Amino acid sequence: MSRRLGPLLTLPVQQSLLAARQAGATTAVCSLDLDRSTTTVELHADAWSWDGGRFPFLQGCKDRTIYHWVDTAFQPVARFTNALIKLVPTPWGPPTFEIDGIKMLPTAHVSPYADAERKVGLIAPRGKRILDTCGGLGYFAAWCLAGRASHVYSYESNPDVIWLRSLNPWSPPADAALTLIAADISERIAIMPGESVDAILHDPPRFGIAGKLYSQVFYNELARVLRSKGTLFHYTGSPNRLSSGRDLASEVAARLRVAGFTTRPNGDGVLAVKT
Repeated sequence: MSRRLGPLLTLPVQQSLLAARQAGATTAVCSLDLDRSTTTVELHADAWSWDGGRFPFLQGCKDRTIYHWVDTAFQPVARFTNALIKLVPTPWGPPTFEIDGIKMLPTAHVSPYADAERKVGLIAPRGKRILDTCGGLGYFAAWCLAGRASHVYSYESNPDVIWLRSLNPWSPPADAALTLIAADISERIAIMPGESVDAILHDPPRFGIAGKLYSQVFYNELARVLRSKGTLFHYTGSPNRLSSGRDLASEVAARLRVAGFTTRPNGDGVLAVKT
């Protein structure tokens, strides 16, 4: 990744630096980019130095928080506009993000980055034009680029999520094969040409906050813009299945079949092919 981001600090990183200082070390090896790489910092009594800058040990460093350097202090990678949106560390390195405390990517058993790799593999991206309907942190797009997609059209409607993406070293940087569009795909898909993409990745927010992205009207549009025999992966998860008995994946599959797809369950989603 070619971008140069400032240091990102988490509680485990700070604890490792403090432990090294306590042991009398003058330098320590750590990661300042959420485990994408390691680097060496110099340790002082009240601060540490890296890349020509001097940074104080953070007072009140919290778990489940990522801090970035802003002018003269570390600040959480979080914003509150209509909702609290926050970049959240994981044991795997690549972070997830939360909106009002709701985790937006699976992290319980697998890295969200590795999870995206598996799902992108289902659509075999090489040489394809791909519609990424809800770009989020860009992990789908990153793996599409790694898989040599011819072009990725990634939509993200929330400017605060795009801001998180700009600070996340695991998110893909600008690329000739990646177009990041700050717009709501449910509104923009109507002006996309028919059969203009070869594959679709659809990872919408939960049904309760983005019902239009699960609607028959929207699925009909997905079918229209996808070429014949093109592949769609639709993430569904299993919200409320135990408490309410609702089977969202089955509901999604039924609507996709009406739109002209053949479907089958795959992991935490539905894999569909346009007939």
